[in-house]
Amino acid sequence: MTPFSFDIQATDGKARQGVIHTRRGNIRTPAFMPVGTAATVKAMFPETVASTGADIVLGNTYHLMLRPGAERVAKLGGLHSFMRWQKPILTDSGGFQVMSLASLRKIDEKGVTFRSHVDGSAHEMSPERSIEIQGLLGSDIQMQLDECVALPCPYSEAERAMELSLRWAERCKAVFDASSGAALFGIVQGGTEPKLRARSCAGLRDIGFQGYAVGGLAVGEPQDVMFAVLDETVPQLPVEHPHYLMGVGTPDDLLGSVARGIDMFDCVMPTRAGRHGQAYTRFGRLNMKNARHADDPRPLDEASSCPAARDYSRAYLHHLVRCGEPLGGMLLSWVNVAYYQELMAGMRTAIAAGTFTDFAAEMREGWARGDIDPI
Repeated sequence: MTPFSFDIQATDGKARQGVIHTRRGNIRTPAFMPVGTAATVKAMFPETVASTGADIVLGNTYHLMLRPGAERVAKLGGLHSFMRWQKPILTDSGGFQVMSLASLRKIDEKGVTFRSHVDGSAHEMSPERSIEIQGLLGSDIQMQLDECVALPCPYSEAERAMELSLRWAERCKAVFDASSGAALFGIVQGGTEPKLRARSCAGLRDIGFQGYAVGGLAVGEPQDVMFAVLDETVPQLPVEHPHYLMGVGTPDDLLGSVARGIDMFDCVMPTRAGRHGQAYTRFGRLNMKNARHADDPRPLDEASSCPAARDYSRAYLHHLVRCGEPLGGMLLSWVNVAYYQELMAGMRTAIAAGTFTDFAAEMREGWARGDIDPI
């Protein structure tokens, strides 16, 4: 069994290019993880996701514990077999989804009690149960249970949640089965308060994890605020371990975060945008509902390696979206996940070559310039 490890192969400023080694294969970093909430990346076949260059996907502990149930998945051979994805899987702890159920949950030292958004049934999520569920799913990277607060919030509330998350981190570490070959990541909390983030980093370093995530961002705060938190936080994370920014984000968010030392990302944005008729390309974000595409025979990007972006006309994609055909969302999700993976590959190449700043400027120039000239 390959032990979990992280090799930094090149740096350019604070940007890092490397490889995470796991028991089910390598993850090239910087890496973007498509989100497979309910054991599926929405509107995409697993083999299509793999064809985009994705080395890892994310599964959602909260949703999978409710449907079909972690014990059922385990009996069926684990999450990889269940969803036909043999590359690495990261599972979140379920904390973010539980915390979003403001009217359906109660938090105390033991954990969270909540009612399912599906059928109203009662459940408990403790740090120990979260790790148990992730173990039953068989994920390769598992996350501690934490409390994520909405921003902005009072200092006292951010401090309370951060301290609780640290205590939960200790309990997660205590029950985590290190012999399984999986890895456990801690999550930095503390809102937008530098002192709280510093205390969280120090506490997690003392506990000791195989990777460190920055949580509690991308919850509505402006991009400059998120970057300011990263500027304060990332330098306090152990250099030799992966740095994961949870739930982020736009292509520009990814560029700015990699420049600040982040190695891993996940976000529903590319697939959600695709299902709503939006395409991410090197020309920026295109709205395929727009009537200007109705008579356009060109593909989204004839230079793309993605067949959905290269081989289907804008007119056809517009037609599918306007008619509400499922194929429209499938093709555009494919386009978007492929673009995100192309962007990450470009960043890896640029960091290795020492040209990351130039690459980022080129990408932003293309997005600002916009779509190619109309026919």
